[in-house]
Amino acid sequence: MDGIGVLADGFGRIGGLVHGVLDGLGEQELTARLGPEANTIAWLVWHLARVEDAQVADLAGTEQVWHAQGFVDRFALPFDRGATGYGQSPDEVAQVRADASLLRGYADATRAATDAYLATLEDADLARVVDERWDPPVTVGVRLVSVLGDVLEHAGQAAYVRGVVTGR
Repeated sequence: MDGIGVLADGFGRIGGLVHGVLDGLGEQELTARLGPEANTIAWLVWHLARVEDAQVADLAGTEQVWHAQGFVDRFALPFDRGATGYGQSPDEVAQVRADASLLRGYADATRAATDAYLATLEDADLARVVDERWDPPVTVGVRLVSVLGDVLEHAGQAAYVRGVVTGR
């Protein structure tokens, strides 16, 4: 398997994780907090999709799914239309309220956009530098691995919260 295949496999696992977290949950479970400042499942899933969407769209040179497919309006969050969740306060985390089908729909649409982008790449593309502000400079491959790690971490956090909230 080549590098693109490894990345496609990794990103491909996220959908199953997200669906498993969201299946059967209502608003009470999606917005439950394990502590007064803890992240909710709704915020974690929204954030992981926003991070992937924003980062991959930037690499691909395309419009984010968030805007292109109207998710920004469907979610109707009280944040800047470009917000991804980075640096949000506990009060802002609590403002992410969406049902499981909307969260799933956005995560799935983001996944489709990521898959489409990965299908355009060849292994040599992974070495292209996309950010020279770092030492060493960040390449397409490094950025994709970073996004994948971040998204998987948040999916795991959401699964943990689900387990505590539902007892299963």
